[in-house]
Amino acid sequence: MQTVEGKRIVVTGGSRGLGLAVVEALVERKALVTVLARDASRLDEVKRRLGVAVVAGDITDRSLAANVLRTARPDVVVLNAGVTPTPAPIHEQTWEAFSDAWNTDVKAALLWIQEAIALPLARGSRVLLSSSGAAMGRSPLSGGLAGAKRALWSMAHYANFSSEQLDRDIRFQTLVPMQIFAETDHGRVAAETYARHRGVPVEAFIKASFGNAMTPRDFAELVVNFLTNSQYDSGTVFGLKPEAGIVSLDG
Repeated sequence: MQTVEGKRIVVTGGSRGLGLAVVEALVERKALVTVLARDASRLDEVKRRLGVAVVAGDITDRSLAANVLRTARPDVVVLNAGVTPTPAPIHEQTWEAFSDAWNTDVKAALLWIQEAIALPLARGSRVLLSSSGAAMGRSPLSGGLAGAKRALWSMAHYANFSSEQLDRDIRFQTLVPMQIFAETDHGRVAAETYARHRGVPVEAFIKASFGNAMTPRDFAELVVNFLTNSQYDSGTVFGLKPEAGIVSLDG
């Protein structure tokens, strides 16, 4: 894929935050985007402003996933939606809070992977799973999010195995934004928690931890680059880092 122009792309969680930034970058390049999210009012605003197709619903609804894939027939699926974790050290976590990302992010990934293979999507299609820098194992206040987001790495590998065995030619890849985005609703919660833990302002925490941190738009530009640069056609897990750009995490 040398361009996203005219390509059918589904983005879950695309009504705000990183997902919305990705949607905006794709629309600017004339992709045909379908946005899935829970909040109907946010979706209406995105549809009005960007002219995209929208679907309101729960990403963990298997029938919804099947219907969206069958109707949109996407060339690319960006599974960006996920929960906001409860930030706290492990000794203060409840099981309900700790397991939230597993019951949402991981469950959704499993269902959408299965439906993409079962339909199947067209040969040459790509499904991107959105992970988190917490998956690197150095986010002690992230609760169950770190393990849940790390599980997506294995799931992409397993999905590629199934795609190959069934001769589907669908590529599953995991993207790992390796910083906190304080400008987003989800990221702000994490940034404020870690900043408070260190006793510094949020801006100072971001600067000390990530240097010249990416903006959501920077992240979106890297996603477009990832989709249109042939060097990323192979490989399964990639980190998106400030200044370093796109790096393989398969090693």
